[in-house]
Amino acid sequence: MHVVCPHCGSINRVPPERAQHSPQCGSCHQELLPPKPVEIQDALFDRLIEKSELPVLVDFWAEWCGPCRMMAPQFEHAARLLQGRAVLAKVDSDANPKASLRHRIRSIPTLLLFQHGQEVRRQSGVMPAQQIVAWAGF
Repeated sequence: MHVVCPHCGSINRVPPERAQHSPQCGSCHQELLPPKPVEIQDALFDRLIEKSELPVLVDFWAEWCGPCRMMAPQFEHAARLLQGRAVLAKVDSDANPKASLRHRIRSIPTLLLFQHGQEVRRQSGVMPAQQIVAWAGF
């Protein structure tokens, strides 16, 4: 399967059976599927959701948002639970307005689940880790 490196944007081929064994990017040698959410900027957002064959779960948030700060540890825990089965990414909606505008983010925190470049689910509000995993369909 193809996995986009969340650090450099390179597309990597990863055998599905190796996805949960910390594969590294062939270009920048960083971990492709880390056990924590990756920060994504506008420049890499489209490539990540369109080219990755794994589901991509995105948390739109902002530093000043109290509920976002409450959900951050839950999203990190969900990343550990879903390692190798999904890419969990965080997008600071203030620092990355293009992705926020394009996906019509009206409130934060908002989770979007993408599969093969298409949004398949959306949920606003704080959720515990187990509920995030269940909501995402895992």
